[in-house]
Amino acid sequence: MTALGQFLRKLRIDQRELMKDMADKLGVSPSFLSSVENGKKSMPSAWNGKICELYSLTEEQQHEFSKAIANSEKSIEVDFSGVSSEGSSLAVSFARKLPTFNESQIKALQKIILERRKR
Repeated sequence: MTALGQFLRKLRIDQRELMKDMADKLGVSPSFLSSVENGKKSMPSAWNGKICELYSLTEEQQHEFSKAIANSEKSIEVDFSGVSSEGSSLAVSFARKLPTFNESQIKALQKIILERRKR
């Protein structure tokens, strides 16, 4: 089971719901929801906001949910409209090299990004 699947299962248990209940709320079959939990299918992007709203997730739960999504995704789609060719080339190069970074390098990059957000 993926990190996302674990989050969704815990959320259901905390809400005393069956898989069918959550699937009905999300407008999908229980088998599709099961496939998302088990990493066989990607979670539809619309679920992020929908789950936060349906289950009134706290800020902490939303952070945990986002982290679970990130840890479960095998690939992501990035919109480069409005980004220069140099910028999009840098992003693709970074994505290809990411598996070679160690934890301290990743933390250093995260720190740089967080500092940029504050400006």
